[in-house]
Amino acid sequence: MPGYRFVTDWDFEAPIEEVFETVGDSLRWPEWWRGIRAVTELTDHEPQGIGNRRRYVFRSFLPYDLVFVMQVTGVDQPVALTGHATGELEGDGRWFFTPTATGTHVRYEWDVRTTQWWMNLLAPIARPVFTWNHGIVMRWGEEGLRRRLGLPARPK
Repeated sequence: MPGYRFVTDWDFEAPIEEVFETVGDSLRWPEWWRGIRAVTELTDHEPQGIGNRRRYVFRSFLPYDLVFVMQVTGVDQPVALTGHATGELEGDGRWFFTPTATGTHVRYEWDVRTTQWWMNLLAPIARPVFTWNHGIVMRWGEEGLRRRLGLPARPK
């Protein structure tokens, strides 16, 4: 199965606790993150979230939904969140939050592989399109998070 490594960096003029809390509340992502069609709680075991599972449905410009379940594997408030995905994408996602002189730096690392036969079949030629598609979804996330935090749009 083809593997992908995506790294996304964002900077916000907002306190780390506020950014962490907003990103950590993924049930509310569809309210502000374009392209996220649904997030559904599947389990709610631990107060810190370790072991909790949520089902995510994403769509961007490409005419298909990506559906996967993310299980929380680590919470280090307010500096890190980690999880393991299964479903149409399998792999690990890691959010890192770092205070800066002007607010918070966010880094997301997403090491995944596709499990759909058609995506695996097309991967040798479609990898640039899948990479572009991921970039679009993450830009929408940054834009939505800026709005959610009451910040101005990032200059283009």
